[in-house]
Amino acid sequence: MRNQTKTRTRTTPTPTDSRARHRRSVRSAAALLAAVGILGALAGCGDDGADGTRTTASKSAPARDTAARTDKKVLWVGDSIAGVEAPPLGAALKASGASFKNDSSDGGGTVVEGDRMSTTLARTTWKQLRADLASFRPDVLAYQITTYDWGTPAQQRASYEKLAGAAKDAGADLVLVSAPPYKIDDFYAGHTDAIKSAPEAARAVAKAEADHVHFLDASKLWGTDATADRAQRASDGIHSCQQGSAGFAKWFTERLGELYDFTPAAPKRWAEGGWTGDRRYAKLGCG
Repeated sequence: MRNQTKTRTRTTPTPTDSRARHRRSVRSAAALLAAVGILGALAGCGDDGADGTRTTASKSAPARDTAARTDKKVLWVGDSIAGVEAPPLGAALKASGASFKNDSSDGGGTVVEGDRMSTTLARTTWKQLRADLASFRPDVLAYQITTYDWGTPAQQRASYEKLAGAAKDAGADLVLVSAPPYKIDDFYAGHTDAIKSAPEAARAVAKAEADHVHFLDASKLWGTDATADRAQRASDGIHSCQQGSAGFAKWFTERLGELYDFTPAAPKRWAEGGWTGDRRYAKLGCG
């Protein structure tokens, strides 16, 4: 057999390849730094006690883990604010044993049939929602009040009652959660009354249908001032970056744990996931 000598050639990356690799490295590093920052911030997070005081976990106490997991299926509905909260929320719920489907919508997501614009947007939301209630069959339909829930208090309440009925017919509970405080720019300026009345309409529906509807007041997490550090808004004053979204995921899964008797996975189980590099945050200019 004749010996054959293989000639090794060295491939030099093209400038385009080098730039692409550099961009990927930068994105990976940014995601890692974001995850480290998130874990640091969440480690010091506390909850508002019943008396309104701020409490923090003891540094010597071990982090809680999934002592009691859940098999709940959660369908998440809302606008683009809910959209940037969805990546860590999905990661946190999945780490806790739950199934998660994100039905949030950029530039829409409302179920309120009020003025002409909100009604048009609501028709799109309802079409998708009905399909996913039938196919995904959630145990929990979670709806974050959107920036487009425009209508009178009566219209808002009627829409939330309709949502509660749709959830019940599908065998699901409805969890209504108020939106974070956000910048009221020129686009929202003409709808301030509706923005203020929506959480109260939602709270009224939860009170009237307490057997299968719950209302969560997110101001206990975010506060009420969109410009305050506690609100954790991105530079646009409306959405949240990775750290703020992770803070919401921790808070919301803890509330669900209280409602459905499970212990959410500790942030160390999900906060370092690939979700930190989601394109939504890049579009917001998040670091």
